[in-house]
Amino acid sequence: MPEGHTVHRTAKHFSKLFMGKTVEISSPQGRFTDSNLVSGQKLVTSEAFGKQLYLGFEVATVRIHLGIYGKWRFRNFEDMPPDAIGQVRARFLTTVQVADVVGPSACEVLDQSQVLAKQSKLGPDPLRIDPGDNELSRLLTKVASSKVVIGQLLMDQSVIAGVGNVYRAELLFRAGLNPRTPGHLVPQEVVAAIWFDAVALMKIGVKTGIMLTRDDFLSGRPKVIDRYFVYKREGLPCRNCGNLISIEVLNSRKLYWCSTCQRV
Repeated sequence: MPEGHTVHRTAKHFSKLFMGKTVEISSPQGRFTDSNLVSGQKLVTSEAFGKQLYLGFEVATVRIHLGIYGKWRFRNFEDMPPDAIGQVRARFLTTVQVADVVGPSACEVLDQSQVLAKQSKLGPDPLRIDPGDNELSRLLTKVASSKVVIGQLLMDQSVIAGVGNVYRAELLFRAGLNPRTPGHLVPQEVVAAIWFDAVALMKIGVKTGIMLTRDDFLSGRPKVIDRYFVYKREGLPCRNCGNLISIEVLNSRKLYWCSTCQRV
């Protein structure tokens, strides 16, 4: 599943290609039955909120959540195949560009009140325009009031929007925090450090298109084996202490961590 930085990059790319242009919207697969409600309108906004993309047209908004299997395909109009390839849920078309979204978990038309209702259920997003004290306060309150373990809270989009399995593992390692620590027992200064670390690292993800979490490898395009401290490194020595990295399942998702370095 794409993490928040990828969706923010998609929002920027969509804006670059389609903003202010009249867009024809169809559903080759036939499942996006409301495409006619926005087809033929101009795109006026393109923004990400956590892992969700909101494409605002003149009278309504299309919300897209890729989920685990969804993906985008962008191409020039002249390169568009005569028939849709794969299960194309929605096709966005101008005389110059075409964008196909395949296999999303959600693709729906919303009015403004419905957009606000959806967004109100999400936690603060480290990549929104002003991830300042107000957003941090929301996160601190949510974590401090919960007995759910922090490793699960960071994957809960109602607690913090946009963080997925990779950033979860790496943020907890960088904070030296045991993922099994209940939220209300995590010191607020540690939660704040995780928040600001997420802001910094996810901005790098937006800029580079890849997730980089090690201080010596935060620029360029380092090899995959050099990008992470613990993610997908189970059974390998910890880069800091040499202890073998652990893997376990937490709430149906794989969790990677170092039991020596993450003791807080």
